Amino acid sequence: MKKTRQNFARSEHPLPYVISDSMPPLEHVDGRFYTSKRQYSAVTRAHGLIEVGNEKFKPKKRSTDLRTTKDQRRQAIKRAIEIVK
Repeated sequence: MKKTRQNFARSEHPLPYVISDSMPPLEHVDGRFYTSKRQYSAVTRAHGLIEVGNEKFKPKKRSTDLRTTKDQRRQAIKRAIEIVK
């Protein structure tokens, strides 16, 4: 039996999955009903509101971003050894 090579970049579905812009009618803070996700988001941003899940957080600083000099590392190691003794 000969194995066929599978192309992993292609889905098994006959058509690609498309996220629709339409949604059930939803009332917003301005009292109007919106059926378009894009319009709903635009009104949300215009009123200074944030949609849950769409907010952007500031990147966290890693401990490796705080650079230390060789002397600072040596002093920290020396202090740690003195504490253990």
